[in-house]
Amino acid sequence: MSDDDYLPLPEDADRVLVVVAHPDDMEYGGSGAVARWTSQGRRVTYLLVTRGEAGIDTLAPDACAPVREAEQRAACAAVGVDVVEFLDHPDGLVEYSVALRRDIAAAIRRHRPQLVVTGNHRESWDADGAAPNHADHVAVGRAVIDAVRDAANRWLFPEAGERWDGVRGVAVAASPRARHAVDISGHLDAAVASLEAHRAYLAALDGDMAGSGVLREWAAGVATRFPGASAATTFEYLEV
Repeated sequence: MSDDDYLPLPEDADRVLVVVAHPDDMEYGGSGAVARWTSQGRRVTYLLVTRGEAGIDTLAPDACAPVREAEQRAACAAVGVDVVEFLDHPDGLVEYSVALRRDIAAAIRRHRPQLVVTGNHRESWDADGAAPNHADHVAVGRAVIDAVRDAANRWLFPEAGERWDGVRGVAVAASPRARHAVDISGHLDAAVASLEAHRAYLAALDGDMAGSGVLREWAAGVATRFPGASAATTFEYLEV
């Protein structure tokens, strides 16, 4: 292994909670890891902070929300997940707040995961800062990291359930600071199926992000730095 190779993400969790801002956020690579984990018998639950109701320009929010919710449930089913929850914070206007931390901490206490997965909370998609991240992603990712600590503190949000201090780490998908990866060689087709479940959303996009080809390219590219894999997906791993 060279210094540029990715390290294996710790995979000793029996229960995993995925917390992201929008439907489709995990489907650009991270869902391949979820498919691997569910195939190994691990319990994975999704928590969506919004319903993605502002995500399709040609659909008004009240019509868009149920479409995107249904597509997310189908995407989760493709990778073996059957519990999907929504918090109903406003899409595009998510704020980092004590209220958001409380909502996420309550889910952590309810599902009691050892691993929490979220999306990129960094200001950019790349190390150079040339590709600004979405404000919702930043707010949710930051709130997730803090909510893990909140959930472990018996004095915070006592109305949100019994404290849970069993989270060992937070895995951040699509982070520009990723140093870990998961081998999804046997699960790439499931990852692609989960992305393609977002039919209405993808149909409204242009360019590479509108198809699953980019997912296969990314997975193959990551695998060149993850010996033994033909497809892989990256994570920044934060010990808590």
